[in-house]
Amino acid sequence: MYGLARPFLFGLDAEAAHGAALNALEVAYRTGAGALLSRRPTPLPTRAFGLTFPNPVGLAAGLDKNGAHIDALMALGFGFVEIGTVTPRAQEGNPKPRMFRLPEHNAVINRLGFNNGGVDALVRNVERARRRHGLLGINIGKNKDTPNDSAENDYLFCLERVYALADYVTVNISSPNTAGLRELQEEQALRRLVGTLRDAQERLAGVHGRRVPMLVKIAPDLTDNDVEAAARVLGDLHVDGVIATNTTISRVGIEGSPFANEAGGLSGKPLLGQATAVLRMMRTRLPESIPMIGVGGILSGADAAAKMAAGATLVQCYTGLVYRGPALIKECVEAMRRRKEAPSRGNMPPIV
Repeated sequence: MYGLARPFLFGLDAEAAHGAALNALEVAYRTGAGALLSRRPTPLPTRAFGLTFPNPVGLAAGLDKNGAHIDALMALGFGFVEIGTVTPRAQEGNPKPRMFRLPEHNAVINRLGFNNGGVDALVRNVERARRRHGLLGINIGKNKDTPNDSAENDYLFCLERVYALADYVTVNISSPNTAGLRELQEEQALRRLVGTLRDAQERLAGVHGRRVPMLVKIAPDLTDNDVEAAARVLGDLHVDGVIATNTTISRVGIEGSPFANEAGGLSGKPLLGQATAVLRMMRTRLPESIPMIGVGGILSGADAAAKMAAGATLVQCYTGLVYRGPALIKECVEAMRRRKEAPSRGNMPPIV
């Protein structure tokens, strides 16, 4: 069914197609036609962050920034859906056009800039959702006009607002589309921010009687020394998990594209190697007790299995859905199932 819709969607501006696809999915879900879009994968329960996920394949943040389509997206077969990035106050994001498809590279460049309706609007949407099929992550960030010196206030505000509703919370300090945001990954800034949020997390656990895991999402453009430093901080502070990675500012692999000079984060197939390398490096430096989610460049089941081989417990897709549609979800689950079962047959090395 997605194959029939794709030519129409690709005939639209990339951001317009994004909205049209979500609206169509919502209509299909509400009318009961959603079952035509995807057959749910056979369950593959996966334990991470103290949670049990129905399967290890999730939706990355960015597709549903306001949490307006949670149930429709879960119905596609994801084991978990991550919404956001959400900021304390609503903001328009960067000027349009700000999203560009590169079909010859199975890639997308975006510079959306945390466009969202604000955390209160997201909370209202989450409260209405039924959430029958999977777990929910909520990705939090800071407003564009909030200086880095005050960033912790924005993150704290969002954490406190979404804590009771989330299965896990992701701290996004790695988008390239908010000026200066990635500076929060510098070792001392990271220690201050995440330390403050960890204290708040434990306080909120006492208030709500439930400990909600907190993850940190990192960039693929970190140097080896940056990865070492981030792993040291995140390990010292005992975060619950790490997501590797966000989009890249690199343009390796898309040379010659008419959009190669557009500012923004590159996602899709060209990101696969770089994101997986950072995942693997971070995995070898983090304590084994901190699970990782692998994201970036997954367009096939083999790509998902490669993330697993590099140390990911779970994976997330986004751009792959643009090019492959919902069939990608089941393909990834089955590939990860085969890899998980392979060591018992003695023909593949154990998963790290």
